Amino acid sequence: MKIAIITSGFLPVVDGVTVADYNRMKKLSQWGHQVRVFCPDYSALASVYPNWRTYTGEILPNIEVINLPSDAFMGLDFERNISWRARPHLMQSLEEFQPDILHVDEPERLSVGLWQVPGIKYAKQAGIPCVCFYRTNFIEYAEDYFNWPAAAISGLQNLFKLLLRRVYNAYDQTFTTSPITQQKIIKLGIKNSRYAGLVGFDTDNFSPDLRRPRYFAQTYGLPQMDQQVKLVFVGRLTPDKGWAFTFKAMREVLSRIDRDQVALIVAGDGSMREEIAEELGALTPHVHLLGRVDPPQIPALLANSDIHITTSEKEARGLTILEAFASGIPVLAPRAGGVVENIEHGCNGYLYEPQSVHDFADKLQALIESPTLRRGMGDYAPSSVENYSWDRAFQTLVELWEEAIRNNSSSPTKRTLVGTTSGR
Repeated sequence: MKIAIITSGFLPVVDGVTVADYNRMKKLSQWGHQVRVFCPDYSALASVYPNWRTYTGEILPNIEVINLPSDAFMGLDFERNISWRARPHLMQSLEEFQPDILHVDEPERLSVGLWQVPGIKYAKQAGIPCVCFYRTNFIEYAEDYFNWPAAAISGLQNLFKLLLRRVYNAYDQTFTTSPITQQKIIKLGIKNSRYAGLVGFDTDNFSPDLRRPRYFAQTYGLPQMDQQVKLVFVGRLTPDKGWAFTFKAMREVLSRIDRDQVALIVAGDGSMREEIAEELGALTPHVHLLGRVDPPQIPALLANSDIHITTSEKEARGLTILEAFASGIPVLAPRAGGVVENIEHGCNGYLYEPQSVHDFADKLQALIESPTLRRGMGDYAPSSVENYSWDRAFQTLVELWEEAIRNNSSSPTKRTLVGTTSGR
């Protein structure tokens, strides 16, 4: 199968979406598919991502990554978004490649830069199916990134709802990884949603067996952490990840316990790095910002921590939660968004009431003060993610693509389009 993928981001940017995309490419290459990936050009951010050239061109057998002209995304100095200038490059490359199906990740973000619904024009001309992936709850991010009055934020969100309906309903299908997210987008007026088991992680690499004595002393030069309860935060350091709440909640937690008892580990980078260092550093001297951690180092980092914390209420699913469970550590997260689907409250972690500092502090304090509770949840956690391999998730996606191609071939309208399109 020849698959064209237009995506809003790719490595060297490291987040749940890009890591999943790269692993998808590895599997598709192994399975003999031909793939052309279109993503932003990160050359302008060479000072931030000096290894950007590693992820362009033919990165794997039959997998070619094409970087398209791009601009800064939402003013962030570590993100790019494909620009309207990329249109002719995109069309020309698609016509050369002649894909069987076109798949678009986060089309609403891409449409803002391209000034058109990405992929649809070519798919209609070529008479091929065009599907998309709803991956990020951007509509909920407005209050995090815009310091506007409530009425202005509400107006912006209403405009964005119109954009979402226009963009997503243009595709043959919109895939979602979460039934909760699917219900959200149905309420927004997106009529072509399709939920499927498309979430996975590298189950072979994450394991409690990676835990070892003096890991932080040997890896990061932090010997004192052997005696501390290690709280780990993994992800982008951006406002949508709930950091404003984290500051308040950790102030409450640290007022209840001996602050020398715990270490706060922050793995990731983003626009809030300095603010996080300042706010958390004012609460405890035991804050360690590790910056961008290479994906191969994440399994050992999680396995050698004690509790994984996320305070984001806007996750469509949450890859790091699955990875933490496979690493044998419990998770503390809000009862909001797609993360609730994998957390069995009281078994592999705790869910706290969103925006409740008191509830967060109660549950985290219990985990910090009871090694037996942590071990019990950690021992149970790996069994709760046994069915989330990349193989299973990507095979499901390939089957959905194949189904879309079959349905497209049986459509009289599509057959007419193919017959009247030059070059096919």
